[in-house]
Amino acid sequence: ADAGFLVRPHVAEFWSDPGSMGRAPSSQRVSHNPSARRLYCDADGVPLRAGEFVRNPDLANSLRRIAEGGADVFYTGDMADQIDADMKANGGLLSKQDLTDHETVHNAPLWGEYRGLKVATNHPPGGGIMLLEMLNTLENFDLAAMGHNSPEYIRVVCEAMKRATSDKDAHVGDPAYVDIPVDRLIGKDYAAAMAAAIRAGEVAHVERLGAGGPGGGQAESPHTTHLSVVDSGGGTVSMTHSLGMPSGMVTKGLGFMYNGCMGVFDPRPGRTGSIVPGKARFSSICPSILFKDDKPCLVIGAPGGTQIAMGVLQAILNVVDFNMPMDRAVAVPRFSATSDAIDISNRIPAYVAAELEARGYEVIRSYLSYDFAAVHGITIAHDGVLEGGADPGHDGMALEV
Repeated sequence: ADAGFLVRPHVAEFWSDPGSMGRAPSSQRVSHNPSARRLYCDADGVPLRAGEFVRNPDLANSLRRIAEGGADVFYTGDMADQIDADMKANGGLLSKQDLTDHETVHNAPLWGEYRGLKVATNHPPGGGIMLLEMLNTLENFDLAAMGHNSPEYIRVVCEAMKRATSDKDAHVGDPAYVDIPVDRLIGKDYAAAMAAAIRAGEVAHVERLGAGGPGGGQAESPHTTHLSVVDSGGGTVSMTHSLGMPSGMVTKGLGFMYNGCMGVFDPRPGRTGSIVPGKARFSSICPSILFKDDKPCLVIGAPGGTQIAMGVLQAILNVVDFNMPMDRAVAVPRFSATSDAIDISNRIPAYVAAELEARGYEVIRSYLSYDFAAVHGITIAHDGVLEGGADPGHDGMALEV
C-alpha cells in the first residue's frame, strides 16, 4: 500500500473514443496533461498498450485520505483546495464552491407496465423514460409471432427506438431545467398512436448532428459499470454507475482523472441538452427491476453509452416475449436505431439485412459479433431459482457468492 498499487487497464479500448463533433481522442487528451501523461504514456508520450501496468501511488494516497477523513476531505477539505488551485492555475471552470454545493438527488422509481409486469426504472435525466416508452409501444405488437430478429421484428423495434430517441432529444433533460412531459411520454395512449403509425409503415426521421448526434450520440465512454444483484433474503439491486468519458486531466498529486461529460451536452443553445451552469446531462443508463405479482422477477441493466436503453430493451423482450433464459437473452445478436439507419451486429444474417434494405432502410453492419451495450441480468422464478446472464462479448460475469 505504501508504494501504491498496480492495475491492468484495457488501454486499447480506453484510448479509442469516436472523436466525433470535433472532440479530441483520449490519447491526445492524456498526452496534453503532464500528470496524466506520466501515468498513461511512455517516455515518448505514446499511450501505453493493453496489458502494460500503471502504477498510481497518488490515487492510493487519495483513497486513503478519503477513507480516513470521510467524504468531506474531497468536497470541502484539503483535497477540494488542491482541485480548486489546479483549476485556477490552468483556466479550469470547476471550483471548490462547486464541490461544496454538490448534493446527491434521491428519486422514487419511475413506474411502468409491460404485458402485466410492473417495471421500475430511473427518472430523467436517465434513460428509464425511453425504456418505458419503447416497451409501451411494442406492447401493441405480437412480437413472438414475428419471429426473433426477423426483418419485420427488427423494423418494428427499430421504429420504436427511433421515436423514443427523437422524444428524448426534444423533451428529456435535467428536470430541474427542463419541463419534461413524463406522463405523456410514458402514457399508453401515446404509445398506441406510435404503434399505429409503425403498423401503417410510417418511417420516423431522427435528426442527428454528425456521427455522434445531439447531446453526444456514441461519444459516451463504454466503460460504465453495471451490477444486478439478488441477495439471500430476496433483496434486489440494479445499479449503473457512469462518469461518461475521460477528460485527460489529472491534478498533480491526486492521481484520478476528471470526467469530460460536458462534451456530451448539445452545443446548440435553447435545446433540452444545451449547456447550462449546474445542469445535469442526459444519460441512457436505465437500471431496472421487473415485478410479477409484486415480486421481482427480472433485475437488469447495462453499460454501453447511448446504446444502454436499446440493449436493455431487447434483453427484456427476449425474456418476456420469447421466454429465453437469462444467459441466452443477453447473448443473442442485437441491433439499434438511434438515427435513420439501422445498426446491426455482425451475427445478424445478410439476408435479413437485405430485406430491410429492400424496404428502404440503410443498414450498417458492425464488425463486432457482440455490440450495442453489455446487458447484465438475473431472472427470479416463482420457486426462487435464480439465473444470471452477462453479455459474453464483454468483461462481465454471472457469479454466485
